[in-house]
Amino acid sequence: MITELAVERVEFTCGHCWHTWSTDYDVQYYRDENGDEWEYFTRDGDAVPSPYEPQGAPPCPLCGRRWVGRLTARRPVPVPPGPAGTPRQRLTTDRERHRTDRHAAPPLGADAPERPQDTTAGAPGEP
Repeated sequence: MITELAVERVEFTCGHCWHTWSTDYDVQYYRDENGDEWEYFTRDGDAVPSPYEPQGAPPCPLCGRRWVGRLTARRPVPVPPGPAGTPRQRLTTDRERHRTDRHAAPPLGADAPERPQDTTAGAPGEP
């Protein structure tokens, strides 16, 4: 049974060339039939090892060395059905024809977008 869903932004800093990048992972926390707790990571829809462990560390895009990531942001995703009164819509008609645009939508990539620059700060040396 899934007990928690989340999107986790993981930041990596290469200890060799000091390049920094971040990636979003989908994480499922679940309990198996024996009562054991597990976590399952995916990136762009593919199952991957935990980015917080050496075997799951992705290679640096510049030099190829691998470094363990650190959590920088997290967005929990409510597990259905949610509390009473949660907005939802029953699909009683042809499910394949419901919101057909979702079948052709491009995948949302796991590479985190660049952070916008702070335009409110003055130039260096200015207050």
